[in-house]
Amino acid sequence: MKKDLLIGIDAGTSVIKSVAFDLTGNQLAIASSPNDYHLTDDGGAEQDLNATWDKTAETLRQLAEQLDQLPERVAAIAVTGQGDGTWLIDAAGAPTHPALLWLDARAATIVEQIAARPDDRKRFEITGTGLNACQQGSQLLWLRDNRPQALAGSAHAMHCKDWLYYKLTDEIATDPSEANFSFGDYRSREYSTDVLEILGLQSQKHLLPDIVDGTQTTAALSASAASQCGLLTGTPVALGYVDVICTALGSGLYDRDGNPGCTILGSTGMHMRLARNANDVALNDEGTGYTMCMPIPGACAQMQSNMAATLNIDWLLDAASELLNNLGVDKSRADLLPLLESWVASSPPGQLLYQPYISEAGERGPFIDASARAGFSGLSTRHGFNDMARAIFEGLSFAALDCYTAMGSVPDEIRLCGGAARSDQLRGILASTLQCRVRTSSRSEAGAAGAAMMAAVALGHYNNMDECIDQWVTPTLGEATLADSELASIYRSLFPSYVKTRNAMRPIWQSMSDHRDTLLQTSDKDL
Repeated sequence: MKKDLLIGIDAGTSVIKSVAFDLTGNQLAIASSPNDYHLTDDGGAEQDLNATWDKTAETLRQLAEQLDQLPERVAAIAVTGQGDGTWLIDAAGAPTHPALLWLDARAATIVEQIAARPDDRKRFEITGTGLNACQQGSQLLWLRDNRPQALAGSAHAMHCKDWLYYKLTDEIATDPSEANFSFGDYRSREYSTDVLEILGLQSQKHLLPDIVDGTQTTAALSASAASQCGLLTGTPVALGYVDVICTALGSGLYDRDGNPGCTILGSTGMHMRLARNANDVALNDEGTGYTMCMPIPGACAQMQSNMAATLNIDWLLDAASELLNNLGVDKSRADLLPLLESWVASSPPGQLLYQPYISEAGERGPFIDASARAGFSGLSTRHGFNDMARAIFEGLSFAALDCYTAMGSVPDEIRLCGGAARSDQLRGILASTLQCRVRTSSRSEAGAAGAAMMAAVALGHYNNMDECIDQWVTPTLGEATLADSELASIYRSLFPSYVKTRNAMRPIWQSMSDHRDTLLQTSDKDL
């Protein structure tokens, strides 16, 4: 039977998806499963490794129910997933500790101590990436200090997609994107001894997996995984790059002729510019941002990342839902979401400033501050709920401009993806704030598509990624949303106040963080 299907797995923080594509990039079917994570009182965010694998296998079984003779038709599987975090297993492959996620803020103090040292600049210049609490390096240090038995019993430290690749193939590996922004050199795409020494993790080097490139290497689906997933033993499996890179690839960040940017507005906000080669990487003086290898020879994505994007919208809708439910009106977040467009449209622009730092982990781009928190500025009695909704949309757009400014100039065109990309109001506000064209891909599952594209190249269906992009990506790009000159003028005038506000708030955020720590310590003593 003809092998005419590719499966891309995208394991997000709260939802795991398996998506089937034909060899030319048409999406044929999708299966998804919710995943849970646990927030701890001390700022941790943890996930169950085995549950994540079981749910992934479940989505693959569901996919087989949708497409006739799926197991026989699958040419390859490719897996990507949530970035950062630490997924520990022992030599037998059993988890030794719940996974620490990118939302985990417990290593914040460690990051502050390392960042204050002069040699951290050298680490930044090698990795191209600012250190923060969500990364594996700082989390390994936290585990060494706080969970020494779990770390001592571990044989491998992986990321989410690496864990799933292991469960699919029995192979221990990671990819160039996550390996290098955490511990390596984006120029050589190898681990750096200097980086490990600066972090103080020389003794943990044995935990780091070998680095493989999923556009060149595949492994075979194991018999046990095939049985659990309802697929055929020996099916090729490609290890994708981290989810943001696969999403950027599937959304059009790489363009052989132009240099667009790419913004992902999902739970987090990722704002990227293309560096065609290592010499095109421009590091800022502040030591912030990420440099991630792309699955294209020499190419990197430089990015600044907001810890929270649509999480801010979720907070607003959940607050409204809770209030209505208390009044006896049963409305969920999903029920209220369709109303958001009209709420925003009914409010005049530029009435309030909103700092979108709603994550418990604070902010990581274009500044790093685990104590950063969200807030409105300029509220008065004449402002209502709709003004707050619009301010959140504007705050997300100002955060994007803040990030692109830290990387240099704003690209002439932004390829937009993520859940918020479906909002006409947000696209218009973003285009006017950035003063550039904004194009949204019609592809709904760009991350899974980017992973599947890597498998398509690895199998030789395309000679290179350029050929694959021509067929999988370019036709999906929609018409451009253009900046509105009147809105652009308003936002250009307001943006300096946005920056001044977040700079002025930093000592207050720290004071409030100290206060919360004192309350927590008092509570622990009472227990």
